[in-house]
Amino acid sequence: MKKNIAVIGSGFSSLAAACYLAKDGNNVQIFEKNDGIGGRARQMKAEGFTFDMGPSWYWMPDVFERFFADFDKKPSDYYHLDKLNPGYKVVFGENDEIEIGDELDKIYKVFDKNEEDGAKKLKKFIDNAKKNYDIAIKDLVYKPGVSPLELVTPKTISKLGEFFSTVDKDVEKEFENEKLKQILKFPVLFLGAKPSETPSFYSFMNYADFGLGTWHPKGGFFAVIAAMADLAKSLGVKIHTNSNIEKIIVENKTAKALKINNEIENFDVILSGADYHHTETLLDEKHRQYSEKYWDKKIFAPSSLLFYIGFDKKIKNVNHHNLFFDVDFDKHAKAIYTDPKWPEEPLFYANFTSKTDPKTAPEGCENGFFLVPIAPGIEDTEELRSQYFNKIMTRFESLTQQTVRKNIIFKKSFCVTDFIKDYNSYKGNAYGMANTLLQTAFLRPKLKSKTVENLYFTGQLTVPGPGVPPSLISGKLVSELIKKNCRK
Repeated sequence: MKKNIAVIGSGFSSLAAACYLAKDGNNVQIFEKNDGIGGRARQMKAEGFTFDMGPSWYWMPDVFERFFADFDKKPSDYYHLDKLNPGYKVVFGENDEIEIGDELDKIYKVFDKNEEDGAKKLKKFIDNAKKNYDIAIKDLVYKPGVSPLELVTPKTISKLGEFFSTVDKDVEKEFENEKLKQILKFPVLFLGAKPSETPSFYSFMNYADFGLGTWHPKGGFFAVIAAMADLAKSLGVKIHTNSNIEKIIVENKTAKALKINNEIENFDVILSGADYHHTETLLDEKHRQYSEKYWDKKIFAPSSLLFYIGFDKKIKNVNHHNLFFDVDFDKHAKAIYTDPKWPEEPLFYANFTSKTDPKTAPEGCENGFFLVPIAPGIEDTEELRSQYFNKIMTRFESLTQQTVRKNIIFKKSFCVTDFIKDYNSYKGNAYGMANTLLQTAFLRPKLKSKTVENLYFTGQLTVPGPGVPPSLISGKLVSELIKKNCRK
Protein backbone atom coordinates (compact mmCIF):
# COMPACT_ATOMS: atom_id res chain seq x y z
CA MET A 1 0.00 0.00 0.00
CA LYS A 2 1.32 3.43 -0.98
CA LYS A 3 2.50 5.55 1.97
CA ASN A 4 3.03 9.26 2.42
CA ILE A 5 6.60 9.47 3.70
CA ALA A 6 8.52 12.48 5.02
CA VAL A 7 12.32 12.47 4.90
CA ILE A 8 14.13 14.97 7.12
CA GLY A 9 17.38 16.26 5.62
CA SER A 10 18.88 16.03 2.13
CA GLY A 11 22.31 14.48 2.66
CA PHE A 12 23.50 11.23 1.10
CA SER A 13 21.52 8.87 3.34
CA SER A 14 18.30 10.87 3.02
CA LEU A 15 18.54 11.11 -0.77
CA ALA A 16 19.37 7.41 -1.07
CA ALA A 17 16.46 6.37 1.15
CA ALA A 18 14.08 8.70 -0.71
CA CYS A 19 15.04 7.11 -4.03
CA TYR A 20 14.41 3.58 -2.79
CA LEU A 21 11.14 4.50 -1.07
CA ALA A 22 9.85 6.29 -4.18
CA LYS A 23 10.87 3.35 -6.35
CA ASP A 24 8.64 1.19 -4.11
CA GLY A 25 5.67 3.39 -5.09
CA ASN A 26 5.45 5.70 -2.08
CA ASN A 27 4.79 9.43 -2.09
CA VAL A 28 8.04 10.86 -0.72
CA GLN A 29 8.88 14.40 0.31
CA ILE A 30 12.27 15.65 1.51
CA PHE A 31 12.45 18.59 3.92
CA GLU A 32 15.79 20.45 4.17
CA LYS A 33 16.30 23.27 6.69
CA ASN A 34 19.01 25.03 4.67
CA ASP A 35 18.55 26.88 1.38
CA GLY A 36 20.45 24.22 -0.58
CA ILE A 37 20.49 20.42 -0.62
CA GLY A 38 23.35 18.10 0.32
CA GLY A 39 23.70 18.41 4.07
CA ARG A 40 27.40 18.28 4.90
CA ALA A 41 28.06 17.77 1.18
CA ARG A 42 26.68 21.16 0.17
CA GLN A 43 28.35 23.25 -2.46
CA MET A 44 29.43 26.87 -2.14
CA LYS A 45 30.13 29.20 -5.05
CA ALA A 46 31.82 32.54 -4.50
CA GLU A 47 33.73 34.94 -6.76
CA GLY A 48 34.15 32.34 -9.50
CA PHE A 49 35.33 29.59 -7.13
CA THR A 50 33.41 26.35 -6.51
CA PHE A 51 33.92 24.61 -3.17
CA ASP A 52 32.69 21.29 -1.82
CA MET A 53 31.88 22.21 1.77
CA GLY A 54 32.36 18.73 3.20
CA PRO A 55 33.32 15.34 1.70
CA SER A 56 36.16 15.45 -0.79
CA TRP A 57 37.51 11.86 -0.96
CA TYR A 58 35.67 9.64 -3.47
CA TRP A 59 36.55 6.14 -2.26
CA MET A 60 34.81 2.77 -2.67
CA PRO A 61 33.43 3.47 -6.18
CA ASP A 62 31.78 0.05 -6.19
CA VAL A 63 29.28 1.24 -3.54
CA PHE A 64 28.23 4.16 -5.74
CA GLU A 65 27.93 1.81 -8.73
CA ARG A 66 25.77 -0.56 -6.71
CA PHE A 67 23.48 2.27 -5.61
CA PHE A 68 22.83 3.54 -9.13
CA ALA A 69 22.53 -0.02 -10.48
CA ASP A 70 19.56 -0.54 -8.16
CA PHE A 71 17.77 1.95 -10.43
CA ASP A 72 19.19 0.56 -13.69
CA LYS A 73 21.58 3.50 -13.87
CA LYS A 74 25.33 4.08 -13.73
CA PRO A 75 27.32 6.92 -12.14
CA SER A 76 28.47 7.80 -15.67
CA ASP A 77 24.84 8.57 -16.56
CA TYR A 78 25.16 11.57 -14.27
CA TYR A 79 28.80 12.54 -13.75
CA HIS A 80 32.32 11.92 -15.01
CA LEU A 81 34.95 10.34 -12.74
CA ASP A 82 38.71 10.80 -12.93
CA LYS A 83 41.03 8.43 -11.09
CA LEU A 84 43.69 10.54 -9.43
CA ASN A 85 47.35 9.78 -10.03
CA PRO A 86 48.82 10.16 -7.55
CA GLY A 87 45.84 9.57 -5.31
CA TYR A 88 47.36 11.84 -2.71
CA LYS A 89 50.60 13.14 -1.27
CA VAL A 90 51.79 12.92 2.33
CA VAL A 91 54.19 15.66 3.43
CA PHE A 92 56.49 14.87 6.35
CA GLY A 93 58.81 17.85 6.03
CA GLU A 94 60.48 20.16 3.55
CA ASN A 95 61.52 18.05 0.53
CA ASP A 96 60.32 15.00 2.47
CA GLU A 97 57.13 13.54 1.03
CA ILE A 98 55.57 10.32 -0.26
CA GLU A 99 53.07 10.06 -3.12
CA ILE A 100 50.52 7.23 -3.24
CA GLY A 101 50.00 6.19 -6.85
CA ASP A 102 46.90 4.94 -8.61
CA GLU A 103 47.97 1.29 -8.84
CA LEU A 104 49.20 -1.23 -6.30
CA ASP A 105 52.40 -1.93 -8.23
CA LYS A 106 53.38 1.74 -7.90
CA ILE A 107 52.64 1.69 -4.17
CA TYR A 108 54.66 -1.51 -3.68
CA LYS A 109 57.68 0.27 -5.16
CA VAL A 110 57.24 3.16 -2.73
CA PHE A 111 57.17 0.76 0.22
CA ASP A 112 60.23 -1.11 -1.05
CA LYS A 113 62.10 2.16 -1.37
CA ASN A 114 61.36 3.12 2.23
CA GLU A 115 61.61 -0.22 4.03
CA GLU A 116 63.40 -3.52 3.56
CA ASP A 117 60.90 -6.04 2.15
CA GLY A 118 58.33 -3.23 2.20
CA ALA A 119 56.51 -4.51 -0.88
CA LYS A 120 56.36 -8.06 0.48
CA LYS A 121 54.98 -6.85 3.81
CA LEU A 122 52.48 -4.57 2.14
CA LYS A 123 51.26 -7.30 -0.23
CA LYS A 124 50.53 -9.55 2.76
CA PHE A 125 48.76 -6.70 4.55
CA ILE A 126 46.69 -5.66 1.50
CA ASP A 127 45.76 -9.26 0.61
CA ASN A 128 44.20 -9.58 4.06
CA ALA A 129 42.62 -6.12 3.76
CA LYS A 130 41.01 -7.17 0.46
CA LYS A 131 39.53 -10.28 2.09
CA ASN A 132 38.13 -8.07 4.83
CA TYR A 133 36.74 -5.66 2.24
CA ASP A 134 34.96 -8.48 0.43
CA ILE A 135 33.47 -9.75 3.69
CA ALA A 136 32.46 -6.25 4.80
CA ILE A 137 30.73 -5.39 1.53
CA LYS A 138 29.15 -8.80 0.90
CA ASP A 139 28.36 -10.01 4.42
CA LEU A 140 28.23 -7.11 6.87
CA VAL A 141 27.57 -3.50 5.89
CA TYR A 142 24.32 -4.25 4.07
CA LYS A 143 22.79 -5.65 7.31
CA PRO A 144 20.35 -3.46 9.30
CA GLY A 145 21.99 -3.76 12.73
CA VAL A 146 18.94 -5.43 14.27
CA SER A 147 20.63 -8.48 15.79
CA PRO A 148 24.11 -9.64 16.84
CA LEU A 149 23.51 -12.72 14.67
CA GLU A 150 23.99 -10.56 11.58
CA LEU A 151 27.70 -10.64 12.34
CA VAL A 152 27.83 -14.43 12.49
CA THR A 153 28.74 -16.01 9.16
CA PRO A 154 31.37 -18.66 8.35
CA LYS A 155 33.58 -15.91 6.93
CA THR A 156 33.25 -13.54 9.90
CA ILE A 157 33.85 -16.37 12.38
CA SER A 158 37.18 -17.00 10.68
CA LYS A 159 37.99 -13.32 11.26
CA LEU A 160 36.86 -13.17 14.89
CA GLY A 161 40.33 -12.37 16.23
CA GLU A 162 40.47 -9.26 14.04
CA PHE A 163 37.64 -7.69 15.99
CA PHE A 164 39.68 -7.86 19.19
CA SER A 165 43.00 -6.55 17.93
CA THR A 166 43.46 -3.09 16.42
CA VAL A 167 44.73 -1.56 13.19
CA ASP A 168 47.41 0.20 15.22
CA LYS A 169 48.77 -3.07 16.64
CA ASP A 170 48.80 -4.76 13.24
CA VAL A 171 50.65 -1.93 11.53
CA GLU A 172 53.17 -1.57 14.37
CA LYS A 173 53.83 -5.31 14.34
CA GLU A 174 54.41 -5.55 10.60
CA PHE A 175 56.17 -2.31 9.62
CA GLU A 176 59.16 -0.36 10.91
CA ASN A 177 59.25 2.86 8.91
CA GLU A 178 57.35 5.58 10.80
CA LYS A 179 56.20 7.34 7.63
CA LEU A 180 54.77 4.18 6.10
CA LYS A 181 53.04 3.38 9.38
CA GLN A 182 51.33 6.77 9.42
CA ILE A 183 50.16 6.29 5.84
CA LEU A 184 48.68 2.89 6.72
CA LYS A 185 46.93 4.25 9.80
CA PHE A 186 45.48 7.24 7.98
CA PRO A 187 42.49 5.58 6.17
CA VAL A 188 40.78 4.43 9.37
CA LEU A 189 40.45 8.07 10.40
CA PHE A 190 37.52 8.07 7.95
CA LEU A 191 35.81 5.74 10.43
CA GLY A 192 35.99 8.44 13.07
CA ALA A 193 38.27 6.76 15.61
CA LYS A 194 41.98 6.64 16.20
CA PRO A 195 43.80 3.51 14.93
CA SER A 196 44.43 2.22 18.47
CA GLU A 197 40.63 1.94 18.98
CA THR A 198 39.71 0.63 15.54
CA PRO A 199 39.34 -3.17 15.19
CA SER A 200 41.85 -4.86 12.85
CA PHE A 201 39.02 -5.95 10.60
CA TYR A 202 38.65 -2.35 9.44
CA SER A 203 41.93 -2.65 7.57
CA PHE A 204 39.51 -3.04 4.65
CA MET A 205 39.83 0.75 4.43
CA ASN A 206 43.44 0.23 3.34
CA TYR A 207 42.19 -1.82 0.42
CA ALA A 208 39.67 0.92 -0.38
CA ASP A 209 42.64 3.30 -0.46
CA PHE A 210 45.42 1.36 -2.20
CA GLY A 211 43.36 -1.25 -4.06
CA LEU A 212 40.44 0.78 -5.39
CA GLY A 213 42.05 4.18 -5.57
CA THR A 214 41.02 7.78 -5.10
CA TRP A 215 38.65 9.40 -7.59
CA HIS A 216 37.25 12.82 -8.37
CA PRO A 217 33.78 13.57 -9.77
CA LYS A 218 34.07 16.34 -12.35
CA GLY A 219 32.58 19.53 -10.98
CA GLY A 220 33.26 18.43 -7.40
CA PHE A 221 31.72 16.01 -4.92
CA PHE A 222 28.45 17.92 -5.10
CA ALA A 223 28.02 16.36 -8.56
CA VAL A 224 27.06 13.16 -6.73
CA ILE A 225 24.45 14.97 -4.62
CA ALA A 226 23.05 16.60 -7.78
CA ALA A 227 22.90 13.19 -9.48
CA MET A 228 21.01 11.63 -6.58
CA ALA A 229 18.61 14.58 -6.45
CA ASP A 230 17.96 14.21 -10.20
CA LEU A 231 17.31 10.52 -9.74
CA ALA A 232 15.00 11.18 -6.79
CA LYS A 233 12.98 13.77 -8.74
CA SER A 234 12.68 11.39 -11.70
CA LEU A 235 11.11 8.90 -9.29
CA GLY A 236 8.60 11.49 -8.08
CA VAL A 237 10.31 12.72 -4.90
CA LYS A 238 9.51 16.32 -3.96
CA ILE A 239 12.35 18.28 -2.38
CA HIS A 240 11.65 21.30 -0.17
CA THR A 241 14.44 23.61 1.03
CA ASN A 242 14.18 26.28 3.76
CA SER A 243 11.90 23.82 5.57
CA ASN A 244 12.85 23.61 9.22
CA ILE A 245 11.36 20.77 11.24
CA GLU A 246 10.24 22.12 14.61
CA LYS A 247 8.54 19.06 16.08
CA ILE A 248 7.67 15.42 15.44
CA ILE A 249 4.06 14.94 16.54
CA VAL A 250 3.27 11.60 18.18
CA GLU A 251 -0.19 10.20 18.95
CA ASN A 252 -0.73 6.83 20.65
CA LYS A 253 3.02 6.16 20.43
CA THR A 254 2.90 6.56 16.64
CA ALA A 255 4.58 9.31 14.59
CA LYS A 256 1.75 11.14 12.85
CA ALA A 257 2.93 14.53 11.65
CA LEU A 258 5.67 17.13 11.39
CA LYS A 259 5.58 20.76 12.38
CA ILE A 260 7.37 22.48 9.49
CA ASN A 261 7.87 26.23 9.51
CA ASN A 262 4.97 26.48 11.98
CA GLU A 263 2.64 24.39 9.76
CA ILE A 264 1.42 20.87 10.57
CA GLU A 265 1.69 18.19 7.85
CA ASN A 266 0.51 14.61 8.34
CA PHE A 267 2.49 11.56 7.18
CA ASP A 268 2.26 7.78 7.42
CA VAL A 269 6.01 7.34 7.97
CA ILE A 270 8.68 9.77 9.14
CA LEU A 271 12.35 9.12 8.37
CA SER A 272 15.12 11.35 9.68
CA GLY A 273 18.49 11.62 8.00
CA ALA A 274 19.26 14.61 10.20
CA ASP A 275 21.47 14.32 13.28
CA TYR A 276 20.05 11.43 15.36
CA HIS A 277 20.45 13.20 18.71
CA HIS A 278 18.82 16.38 17.37
CA THR A 279 15.95 14.41 15.84
CA GLU A 280 15.10 12.91 19.23
CA THR A 281 14.96 16.40 20.74
CA LEU A 282 12.08 17.05 18.32
CA LEU A 283 10.11 14.47 20.31
CA ASP A 284 8.61 14.90 23.75
CA GLU A 285 11.08 13.47 26.25
CA LYS A 286 8.93 10.42 27.06
CA HIS A 287 9.25 9.26 23.43
CA ARG A 288 13.05 9.47 23.19
CA GLN A 289 15.05 6.23 23.05
CA TYR A 290 18.39 7.55 24.24
CA SER A 291 19.17 9.82 27.18
CA GLU A 292 21.63 12.72 27.20
CA LYS A 293 23.84 10.50 29.36
CA TYR A 294 23.85 7.87 26.59
CA TRP A 295 25.02 10.35 23.98
CA ASP A 296 27.61 11.88 26.28
CA LYS A 297 29.28 8.49 26.83
CA LYS A 298 29.61 7.71 23.13
CA ILE A 299 32.84 8.23 21.18
CA PHE A 300 32.20 10.73 18.45
CA ALA A 301 34.26 11.34 15.37
CA PRO A 302 36.19 14.61 15.28
CA SER A 303 34.86 17.98 14.36
CA SER A 304 36.84 20.10 11.92
CA LEU A 305 38.14 23.58 11.41
CA LEU A 306 37.69 24.25 7.69
CA PHE A 307 38.91 27.03 5.47
CA TYR A 308 37.64 27.60 1.93
CA ILE A 309 40.21 29.77 0.17
CA GLY A 310 40.47 31.30 -3.28
CA PHE A 311 43.97 32.18 -4.53
CA ASP A 312 44.68 34.55 -7.42
CA LYS A 313 47.54 32.35 -8.64
CA LYS A 314 48.42 28.70 -9.16
CA ILE A 315 49.76 26.97 -6.06
CA LYS A 316 53.04 25.09 -6.53
CA ASN A 317 54.28 21.80 -5.09
CA VAL A 318 50.84 20.43 -4.20
CA ASN A 319 48.58 17.70 -5.61
CA HIS A 320 44.81 17.41 -5.60
CA HIS A 321 44.87 15.81 -2.10
CA ASN A 322 47.66 16.60 0.39
CA LEU A 323 48.19 15.40 3.96
CA PHE A 324 50.58 17.37 6.15
CA PHE A 325 52.01 14.96 8.71
CA ASP A 326 55.06 17.01 9.66
CA VAL A 327 54.10 17.08 13.36
CA ASP A 328 53.40 14.42 15.99
CA PHE A 329 50.41 12.26 14.93
CA ASP A 330 49.83 10.82 18.43
CA LYS A 331 49.87 14.21 20.17
CA HIS A 332 47.21 15.51 17.81
CA ALA A 333 45.09 12.35 18.31
CA LYS A 334 45.38 12.77 22.08
CA ALA A 335 44.04 16.34 21.80
CA ILE A 336 40.98 14.94 20.02
CA TYR A 337 40.18 11.77 21.95
CA THR A 338 42.03 11.67 25.29
CA ASP A 339 42.35 15.25 26.50
CA PRO A 340 39.98 17.26 24.29
CA LYS A 341 41.49 20.65 23.47
CA TRP A 342 42.92 22.58 20.55
CA PRO A 343 46.09 20.77 19.38
CA GLU A 344 49.30 22.73 19.90
CA GLU A 345 50.72 21.59 16.55
CA PRO A 346 47.92 20.36 14.30
CA LEU A 347 48.15 17.94 11.42
CA PHE A 348 46.11 19.24 8.51
CA TYR A 349 44.80 18.31 5.09
CA ALA A 350 44.52 20.46 1.97
CA ASN A 351 42.89 19.80 -1.37
CA PHE A 352 42.91 21.79 -4.57
CA THR A 353 40.22 20.46 -6.89
CA SER A 354 41.27 23.01 -9.51
CA LYS A 355 44.44 20.93 -10.05
CA THR A 356 42.23 18.21 -11.56
CA ASP A 357 39.15 20.20 -12.42
CA PRO A 358 40.15 23.70 -13.65
CA LYS A 359 36.57 24.96 -13.89
CA THR A 360 36.28 24.96 -10.08
CA ALA A 361 38.39 28.14 -10.03
CA PRO A 362 38.73 31.19 -12.32
CA GLU A 363 41.44 30.95 -14.98
CA GLY A 364 44.92 31.26 -13.46
CA CYS A 365 43.52 30.81 -9.93
CA GLU A 366 43.34 27.95 -7.44
CA ASN A 367 40.71 26.87 -4.94
CA GLY A 368 41.93 25.52 -1.62
CA PHE A 369 40.13 23.52 1.04
CA PHE A 370 42.03 23.23 4.33
CA LEU A 371 40.94 20.97 7.20
CA VAL A 372 42.22 20.62 10.78
CA PRO A 373 40.63 17.72 12.75
CA ILE A 374 39.63 18.85 16.26
CA ALA A 375 37.71 17.47 19.22
CA PRO A 376 33.93 17.93 19.05
CA GLY A 377 32.42 20.30 21.56
CA ILE A 378 35.49 22.45 22.18
CA GLU A 379 35.53 26.24 22.26
CA ASP A 380 35.17 27.90 18.87
CA THR A 381 35.90 31.60 18.44
CA GLU A 382 37.00 33.84 15.58
CA GLU A 383 40.25 34.45 17.47
CA LEU A 384 41.02 30.72 17.62
CA ARG A 385 40.14 30.26 13.95
CA SER A 386 42.49 33.09 13.02
CA GLN A 387 45.26 31.74 15.24
CA TYR A 388 45.06 28.29 13.66
CA PHE A 389 44.79 29.67 10.16
CA ASN A 390 48.12 31.42 10.71
CA LYS A 391 49.63 28.24 12.20
CA ILE A 392 48.80 26.05 9.24
CA MET A 393 49.55 28.71 6.63
CA THR A 394 53.01 29.36 8.08
CA ARG A 395 53.79 25.66 7.82
CA PHE A 396 52.11 25.32 4.42
CA GLU A 397 54.25 28.12 2.98
CA SER A 398 57.41 26.65 4.48
CA LEU A 399 56.70 23.07 3.40
CA THR A 400 55.66 23.98 -0.13
CA GLN A 401 58.37 26.66 -0.44
CA GLN A 402 56.19 29.57 -1.54
CA THR A 403 54.26 32.52 -0.18
CA VAL A 404 50.49 32.36 -0.62
CA ARG A 405 48.80 34.49 2.02
CA LYS A 406 49.12 37.70 -0.01
CA ASN A 407 47.39 35.92 -2.90
CA ILE A 408 44.17 35.13 -1.02
CA ILE A 409 41.18 36.82 -2.65
CA PHE A 410 38.44 34.79 -0.94
CA LYS A 411 38.34 33.17 2.49
CA LYS A 412 35.61 31.59 4.60
CA SER A 413 35.93 29.48 7.76
CA PHE A 414 33.63 26.80 9.16
CA CYS A 415 33.94 25.15 12.57
CA VAL A 416 32.14 23.67 15.59
CA THR A 417 29.48 26.37 15.95
CA ASP A 418 28.71 26.19 12.21
CA PHE A 419 28.29 22.41 12.31
CA ILE A 420 25.79 22.91 15.13
CA LYS A 421 23.97 25.82 13.47
CA ASP A 422 23.79 24.42 9.93
CA TYR A 423 23.45 20.69 10.61
CA ASN A 424 22.23 20.45 14.24
CA SER A 425 25.32 18.31 14.71
CA TYR A 426 25.84 16.83 18.18
CA LYS A 427 28.72 18.79 19.77
CA GLY A 428 29.55 20.01 16.29
CA ASN A 429 30.98 16.67 15.16
CA ALA A 430 31.82 16.48 11.47
CA TYR A 431 31.69 12.74 10.73
CA GLY A 432 29.21 11.10 13.10
CA MET A 433 29.81 8.39 15.68
CA ALA A 434 33.12 6.54 15.59
CA ASN A 435 33.24 2.89 14.53
CA THR A 436 34.89 1.40 17.60
CA LEU A 437 34.34 -2.22 18.67
CA LEU A 438 31.50 -1.25 21.03
CA GLN A 439 29.94 1.08 18.47
CA THR A 440 29.74 -1.33 15.55
CA ALA A 441 26.71 -2.85 13.79
CA PHE A 442 23.91 -3.74 16.24
CA LEU A 443 25.61 -1.68 18.98
CA ARG A 444 24.90 1.60 17.14
CA PRO A 445 21.66 3.62 17.49
CA LYS A 446 18.84 1.80 15.71
CA LEU A 447 17.36 2.49 12.28
CA LYS A 448 13.85 2.03 13.70
CA SER A 449 12.66 3.81 16.83
CA LYS A 450 12.05 1.45 19.75
CA THR A 451 9.54 3.81 21.36
CA VAL A 452 7.60 5.39 18.48
CA GLU A 453 5.95 3.50 15.61
CA ASN A 454 6.54 4.67 12.03
CA LEU A 455 9.63 6.67 13.02
CA TYR A 456 12.95 5.75 11.42
CA PHE A 457 16.52 7.05 11.25
CA THR A 458 19.35 6.93 8.74
CA GLY A 459 22.83 8.40 8.39
CA GLN A 460 26.23 8.34 10.01
CA LEU A 461 25.10 7.99 13.64
CA THR A 462 23.32 4.72 12.89
CA VAL A 463 24.40 1.69 10.79
CA PRO A 464 26.71 1.06 9.11
CA GLY A 465 28.63 4.18 10.21
CA PRO A 466 30.38 7.38 9.16
CA GLY A 467 31.44 8.24 5.63
CA VAL A 468 29.76 8.76 2.27
CA PRO A 469 29.56 5.12 1.04
CA PRO A 470 28.15 3.96 4.42
CA SER A 471 25.56 6.75 4.20
CA LEU A 472 24.38 5.44 0.82
CA ILE A 473 24.13 1.99 2.34
CA SER A 474 22.27 3.33 5.40
CA GLY A 475 19.64 4.83 3.11
CA LYS A 476 19.11 1.47 1.44
CA LEU A 477 18.95 -0.41 4.74
CA VAL A 478 16.32 1.84 6.29
CA SER A 479 14.20 1.81 3.13
CA GLU A 480 14.16 -1.99 3.22
CA LEU A 481 13.17 -1.91 6.90
CA ILE A 482 10.32 0.51 6.17
CA LYS A 483 9.14 -1.63 3.25
CA LYS A 484 9.21 -4.75 5.42
CA ASN A 485 7.29 -3.13 8.30
CA CYS A 486 4.74 -1.50 6.02
CA ARG A 487 3.76 -4.95 4.72
CA LYS A 488 2.72 -6.08 8.19
